[in-house]
Amino acid sequence: MPLQKRLLALGDSYSIGEGVAEAERWPVQLTAALLATGHALSDPHILATTGWTTDELAAALERAAPEPAWALVSLQIGVNDQYRGRTVAALRSGFRPLLARAIELAGGAPQRVLVVSIPDWGVTPFARAGGHDPARTGAAIDACNAAERTLTEAAGARWIDVTRHSRTAGAELAADGLHPGPAQYRRWLTALLPAARGALSERGSAPVP
Repeated sequence: MPLQKRLLALGDSYSIGEGVAEAERWPVQLTAALLATGHALSDPHILATTGWTTDELAAALERAAPEPAWALVSLQIGVNDQYRGRTVAALRSGFRPLLARAIELAGGAPQRVLVVSIPDWGVTPFARAGGHDPARTGAAIDACNAAERTLTEAAGARWIDVTRHSRTAGAELAADGLHPGPAQYRRWLTALLPAARGALSERGSAPVP
C-alpha cells in the first residue's frame, strides 16, 4: 500500500479533544505544527471517542478496518480502563494488541508510532468534586503508564510523556473541569512535536517530504 501522508490518531476523549474546538484537538495542532516545519501532511484521521477503553477501541478498529501505511500513528488509551477500576494486568492485556495493530498500521515501522501517556485526571476539579483521592489516582495513573511504557519501548515505538503537563499547577482545562483545554494541548506539543519530527525523518521510516 502507498504511504498515506496523514496521522492516524487512536484513542479516547484526549485524542478526540472533548470540550475543545476541532482545531484545538492535539492531533490537529500537531499536524499544523508539522506542516509549519516542512512536513507535508494532510488533516489527521482521528478514531477516538470519549469513554473508550482498550477493548472498545479494539472493537472500533475492527469495524473501521483502516489500512496501512500511515505516516504516523498515535495511540493514547487506558484512562477509562483505570477509571473503571480495571487492574494494570488487564490494561496490559488490552494495550498489547492495540500497540501491535498501531505498528501494523504504520507499515510495520514501530518508530512511526507515537504512544502518548495517560494524563493525571486526579488533579482536576472534576476529581475533587467526586471525592477522588489525588495521590491514589496519581499512583494508579503512574502504574498504568509504566506498564504501557515498558511495552512501547520493548516494541521500538516512541513513548511520549504528557502526564507532567497535566500535573502542572493551574493546568488549563476545558469547561468540564476534567479534560485539557487548548492551552494545555499546546503544552503537549513540546513533547509531541520533536518525537513526530524524529519519526518522520528517521532513516528507514519512509520520511514524508
